[in-house]
Amino acid sequence: MVLIFGDTEFIVTSMSGKRKDSENRWLLLFYHVPPRPPYLRVKISRRLGKIGALSVKPTVYVLPRSDAALEDFQWVARELGKEGGDATICEARMVEGLRDDRVERMFNENRGAEYRAIQQAAQRPAMNEADREGEQGRLRRRLGEVQEIDFFGAPGRREAESAVSRLHQKPLPASILPERRSVLRRSDYRRRTWVTRTGIHVDRIACAWLIRRFIDPQARLKFVAAKGYVPATGELRFDMFDGEFTHEGDSCSFEVLLSRFSISDGALRVIAEIIHDIDLRDGKFGREEVAGVDRLIAGLCMAHPQDAGRLLQGAALFDSLYEYFHRKRG
Repeated sequence: MVLIFGDTEFIVTSMSGKRKDSENRWLLLFYHVPPRPPYLRVKISRRLGKIGALSVKPTVYVLPRSDAALEDFQWVARELGKEGGDATICEARMVEGLRDDRVERMFNENRGAEYRAIQQAAQRPAMNEADREGEQGRLRRRLGEVQEIDFFGAPGRREAESAVSRLHQKPLPASILPERRSVLRRSDYRRRTWVTRTGIHVDRIACAWLIRRFIDPQARLKFVAAKGYVPATGELRFDMFDGEFTHEGDSCSFEVLLSRFSISDGALRVIAEIIHDIDLRDGKFGREEVAGVDRLIAGLCMAHPQDAGRLLQGAALFDSLYEYFHRKRG
């Protein structure tokens, strides 16, 4: 199907339809915002900006096609649906008007401007050492957020990183896990099949480790495609859209598992704060270990493209982190 908006044509494909992966480079979100509540339009706009989506036409946003991008758009669509709006997500390729290279340049222009703003902020003189240290924490968080949505390697990244690294570092205060919504008995969740998306990264690796070590030692882990999976009876999905254990509010899936199963281990709480800051990039806890663990996870995923390898190496990493924080607190 061809859609035309002004001078731009898109060939769109149903998310459930057959297509060749090489044809459709983009995901498009078409949405409608109801007039009330009045704050919803701003909320959705900010949410789309946070995930790095590019506005190509009013109420039409684009992201490079990936499982993560699909999940980000699904969360936006869910927020709209709760407030009486609606949204459609399509796979597409550009055929007229905006072309692929122009869309990439538009993404890079947005990210480049953000990198320049970070660099300029890092170069401004601080009134005192405390101001400088606090500013570095803020800019590190912002830099991480921009890097997360820098899909095409925008110019200015290295300069921004260098400018921020020259500031003195000071850890930010930690906080506590979100209030528990309900408490589940671990004895009711034994020898189950736990399902999550393929291409596991920090939150899913940590959740799998937590499940096997502290919730269900005989758990069977299953990795499936993000789209279209229908769980079998008794299967439990984690860190997946519509999963039984997934993001709730501003909590990552690891935090949700701790809360739902009432696991109050202090070392796990520290690990949860680290996972949260890496996964959500919001700097909520500002732990000094975040940068190091983030790079270890990134290297682990580069070295092990298969989920089984990531799971094995990730378990060893989190075993070591747990031992360190357990003994340190003791």
